[in-house]
Amino acid sequence: MLVVEDEPAIAELVALYLRRDGFGVRVESSGDAALAAVRSLSPVAVVLDVGLPGMNGIEVCRALRAAGDWTPVLFVTARDDEVDRLLGLELGADDYITKPFSPRELALRVRTVLRRSSGVVSEVLQVGSVRIDVGERRAFAGSSEVSLTSTEFGLLAYLMKHPRQVFSREQLLSAVWGYASVAGTRTVDVHIAQLRAKFGASSPIRTVRGVGYSADAS
Repeated sequence: MLVVEDEPAIAELVALYLRRDGFGVRVESSGDAALAAVRSLSPVAVVLDVGLPGMNGIEVCRALRAAGDWTPVLFVTARDDEVDRLLGLELGADDYITKPFSPRELALRVRTVLRRSSGVVSEVLQVGSVRIDVGERRAFAGSSEVSLTSTEFGLLAYLMKHPRQVFSREQLLSAVWGYASVAGTRTVDVHIAQLRAKFGASSPIRTVRGVGYSADAS
């Protein structure tokens, strides 16, 4: 586990709780060091402070995603600003927590992100021209592979496992995130928008006005 935090007291506390959960933890305090650590260590996830000196957390996440690295990222920020939260999600972050936070809650969110990104028994789902391999965590639009974050994949897989069934935003938050996300139901809308942007005309996701979303080939 890579923790990127420039405040030593916070970094030590986060590392302590993650180690109690059984993770090996590497701590870095700058964006440049974070990118180097991801390349050399291939961590299972990154707990990434947004307000880093120099290269900030958003720039680090943008650089990772641009390089095709989809290591799960959980943003930590001192600002409770919806615009910043949504920007982080749109860049490919898997979750977001605002300071001050409970270290236990952060550890819970890390475990939830990892559970979404872990492999399971092989299962292939298809709706229209979109196909996903649940075990390998790979998604395709026709013959073209589409890169997804662990949260995007989990959301798409949940909808595709229940084709034509309509879920409210609250139901999706509970089923996919496992708790009430800090960004609320708007988080679901952002991830749906990202999935539609990545799949384009092939997207199987349909909006049911006033209710929520479903996966439907028609």
